Amino acid sequence: MKEYKLVATAAMGLEGLVAEEVKALGYETMTENGKVYFSGDAHAIAKANMWLRIADRVRIIVGEFKATTFDELFEKTKELPWEEYLPVDATFPVAGKSVKSILYSVPDCQAIVKKAIAEKLKTVHGRVGFLDETGPLFKLEVSILKDKVTLTIDSSGAGLHKRGYRVGQGDAPLKETLAAALVKLTKWNPDRPFVDPFCGSGTIPIEAAMLGQNLAPGYNREFLSEQWPWMAESVWDRVREEVEDVADYDRKLMISGSDWDPAMIKVAEKNAAEAGFLDIINWNVCNVADLSLDGENGVLVGNPPYGERLGELEEAEDITATLGNVMKPYPSWSVYMLSSLENFETMYGKRATKKRKLFNGFIRTDLYQFWGKRS
Repeated sequence: MKEYKLVATAAMGLEGLVAEEVKALGYETMTENGKVYFSGDAHAIAKANMWLRIADRVRIIVGEFKATTFDELFEKTKELPWEEYLPVDATFPVAGKSVKSILYSVPDCQAIVKKAIAEKLKTVHGRVGFLDETGPLFKLEVSILKDKVTLTIDSSGAGLHKRGYRVGQGDAPLKETLAAALVKLTKWNPDRPFVDPFCGSGTIPIEAAMLGQNLAPGYNREFLSEQWPWMAESVWDRVREEVEDVADYDRKLMISGSDWDPAMIKVAEKNAAEAGFLDIINWNVCNVADLSLDGENGVLVGNPPYGERLGELEEAEDITATLGNVMKPYPSWSVYMLSSLENFETMYGKRATKKRKLFNGFIRTDLYQFWGKRS
C-alpha cells in the first residue's frame, strides 16, 4: 500500500497530547507548533480520523517546496503527482494562507495552485478545455510560511471535533477536542468517580464516557475521504470493525454532570442519548454551592464561567470561591478547572499543584490542577 506523509493539526498547547495519541496508534511522530507529522497508508488515514480525540483534522501532504515567484509556485505545484490523489473529475477547491512570505496575496496563490493542478490533470488524462469537477470532493490548501509552500489535502472533512452527537449547545460550548484533552490531562481511569459541576451541554462527561468505554470518537460520523476512489470501502469497514472489537460497552462508569440551568441539563441529556450514553452518565440540576460528592479519589473537571463579559467577573470569582469551599471536605479528590481568571488560585483559596496554559478558542486560559491526596 502507498505510504503518505500525514499531519494531524492541533490547537496550540495540545500537540503533545495529539502526538501521544498518534504513537498509541502505532506511528512514529515529529511535532512542531500546532502540527504532528507521521507517515502511513490508507488504513492509517482512516484509523487516525476515527481515533484521534484531540486533533483538529488529518491532512495529507502532497508536496513542500520553496517559492518566491508565481512562476515558481505554478511550476513546482504542477510537478507534483496530483493524478495519484485526484481523479480527472475531482472537485477541488483550494483554500490558502500566507505568513511572512514574498507571495503574500492569498487569492492569487490559490488561483495559481488551482490552475497548475488542472493543467497537470489535463496533461495526464489527455484533456483539453475545462475540467468539469463533478466528482468527489478534495479540499486542498496552499499554506506559505516564510516562503516555504506546503500543499495538503484534508482527509477529515468536518473538523474532528464534530463527533456527531451534539444536537444542542449552550452560549459558550467547549470544543469536543478540548474537552477530551481535559479528560486525558486528569489521568482519570474508569474505576474512579468523575464529576463535571459546570457541565453545560455535557461535552466533558460525554468525552469521559467515550474514553471510559474505549469508544472511538469518530464512530458516529462520516469522513470526506470515505468518498475518494483510492480509499477502498474495505479500509473503512476494517477500521469500523476494529472499533467494535475493542469497545467496552459493558464497562460500568461513575460519571456525572450537573449545572444550575435545567434547560442545559435537558440539552446534555439529548446529546448523551445521541452518543449512546443516556443510561451511563448521571445528570442533575445543581448549584455548585450544593454540590456533594460520593466516593474517594474522584476527579472533578470543569469549565466554569470566566467572567469575560462586563459585569460578570465578580460572579465568576464568587463561583470560584464557592467551589474552593465546597471541595474542602474532599481531600482525596483531584480538581481540574479551566479558567481565564488570573486570580483563580486566590479566589479558590489554594495554590494549584500545577498549571497548564491552554487556549479555549481564542481565549488564553490555564488548567488549574489541584491534586488530591490518595486515601
